[in-house]
Amino acid sequence: MELLSIIFLAIILDLLWGEPPSVIHPVVLMGRLTEFLKPHLLNIKNRGSGIILTVILLSIFIIPLYFILQLFQLNVIIYILVSTFILFTTFAIKGLINSVEQVKNQLDGDINLARKSVSHLVSRDTTNLSKEDLTSAAMETLTENITDSVISPLFYTFFLGILGGMVYRVINTLDAMVGYKDEINKDIGWFPAKLDDLMNYIPARLTGIIMVGSAAFMGLDWRNSYRVMINEACKTPSPNSGYPMAAAAGALGVQLEKNGVYTLGENKRSLDSSTIEQAILLSQITIIFFLIISFITYSSVIIVIT
Repeated sequence: MELLSIIFLAIILDLLWGEPPSVIHPVVLMGRLTEFLKPHLLNIKNRGSGIILTVILLSIFIIPLYFILQLFQLNVIIYILVSTFILFTTFAIKGLINSVEQVKNQLDGDINLARKSVSHLVSRDTTNLSKEDLTSAAMETLTENITDSVISPLFYTFFLGILGGMVYRVINTLDAMVGYKDEINKDIGWFPAKLDDLMNYIPARLTGIIMVGSAAFMGLDWRNSYRVMINEACKTPSPNSGYPMAAAAGALGVQLEKNGVYTLGENKRSLDSSTIEQAILLSQITIIFFLIISFITYSSVIIVIT
């Protein structure tokens, strides 16, 4: 049951502390290393560049981590403490929620501040976005990143241990850095993007299903949540991000839209700060339900095995 203790402590640490300082954050180091290697690998000019980049980062971050964890297994307490800190850096609950809460508060005050905050969360131009557009963008990034920032790293931790969570974080970071279809990144980003899609395939759908259940728990329209998820999740360019976004849109009776790219849900109610507040609560309950299901499942399997 050591892993359950580590996961529980890592979650508590995240909720209390939030993001660790950038100087010791593995994701920041992954990003800097990617930026350093990218110009050299772009000279290869084929998809092999992305494979090489992925192998290098996995080797640098996973192999030493494996030996560090093996070393500290000699002392259970130290092993748990070190593992807790390592796992804590692979997901972000408090940071995700706080960033969206900030947008919610700014929407009721200075819209220009809200535009600036949203610009850090999404790739689209936020300069002229209306309050409704900003609300949609904030809700989209919140519900999409439940998978990327929370469910997926913990999902792989439950199945593969601390190393599984870190492997996911490396792949997801690479996708965020180079997984674009523009002229520069189309080759180097192809492999990380496809690998990220593969790793998120099950967690994204699991997130959507749990979100439907969370909507029912909150007294929201869970039937519409399920219907919109099943019928419209495929509208997004990503094969995975549409599931939690569509489930949330259906549950809240709103329409989430990225102009010229996709539209999810129906415009049954207006988008404003109150819908962000409901989306945050829906997301929090979804995460809680995922953790409860995962802890019970993991404990049951361990009991059966032993």
